[in-house]
Amino acid sequence: MASIDIRSVHKLYGKTPAVRGVDLEVEDGDFVVILGPSGCGKSTLLRMIAGLEDISGGEIAIDGRVVNEVDPARRGCAMVFQNYALYPHMTVAQNIGYALKVARVPRREREARVQRIAETLGLEKLLERRPSALSGGQRQRVAMGRAMVRQPGIFLFDEPLSNLDAKLRIQMRLEIKRLHRELKTTSVFVTHDQVEAMTLADKLVVMKDGLIEQAGTPSQVYRHPQSRFVASFLGSPPMNFLPATIDGSGRAKVAGDLVPWPRLVFDLPRDTRLDIAFRPAITRLTGDIDGAGVLPFTHEMTEDLGNELHLHGTVAGANVAVVLPLGTDLPSGSFGIAVPADAVHAFRADDGRLVEPRNIDIGIIAKTGADTCLKTSLSFT
Repeated sequence: MASIDIRSVHKLYGKTPAVRGVDLEVEDGDFVVILGPSGCGKSTLLRMIAGLEDISGGEIAIDGRVVNEVDPARRGCAMVFQNYALYPHMTVAQNIGYALKVARVPRREREARVQRIAETLGLEKLLERRPSALSGGQRQRVAMGRAMVRQPGIFLFDEPLSNLDAKLRIQMRLEIKRLHRELKTTSVFVTHDQVEAMTLADKLVVMKDGLIEQAGTPSQVYRHPQSRFVASFLGSPPMNFLPATIDGSGRAKVAGDLVPWPRLVFDLPRDTRLDIAFRPAITRLTGDIDGAGVLPFTHEMTEDLGNELHLHGTVAGANVAVVLPLGTDLPSGSFGIAVPADAVHAFRADDGRLVEPRNIDIGIIAKTGADTCLKTSLSFT
């Protein structure tokens, strides 16, 4: 196993920055997934760890040794590529064992190691086939076997599942997860697929425009996004956003009405613009459109996905999605969506960063027609 320490790493292509001052620690045995859209710098960062790209600034250390100038073959990394990169004229056994042959490992030992790897990956019956006779999933397992046979300290995966169909991607995710649990080899996996990221990662790193937006466990990043970008990038359907402004008391207003969560009071100047946000899956339907925490919802369309329903509509003119269990009965007539206050997030409209409510003693306000009444007093943080 091995650790990776990335310290203020930059990468320039001419004058164009691809990675801009990234700091990241990968502990021994971690499975770290770097997630982000195309062009965010995630593959460039991976290739700099492998030594396939020069570093424009900063340092990368493996097991405490700075490797900026170290040859890729001497870094103890094995890389699995998106396009498999198999030798078409070689058999499966020859592809897996090629690195050992180049390293002049004795033939008997080489064949034994190839056989063990093939059995681990379920390739033992395919050893005499060439890549052209294999399915996409089989080719990817051969590519993984070729990396595993070197017994590296670090596995680097560059979007290895993106060329597979949906069913094969699920199978290969399970295979990669199983292998990591068995081998406990430090792994860095790059993807733009949030499902891969959430299911594989011990530590999830979200990148945007060459910078790390947020890092943590998948649950932490999903449940407590620190920016509008992270909140919108993770989740399907994505998080709902309601444009809001701050009034003189620090309360948020959506389309001129106070939002129905009294805890959302901020130390922000009047007329500061925010995005009030919540996930589609944490909502429930209610016919009490004037209740606490309830937003009036204009229903426009329902998608039946077999295991759940996706409702699409608007709240105060903003598009909103709601995820419900299959078989949920829709209320007759007008209805609203109830959102728990502790599941609501707020992001500044100018820079997209998370804004926390201030510590206050407030009353829970219940609407009664056009009036409001104080029901009780609580302290929120």
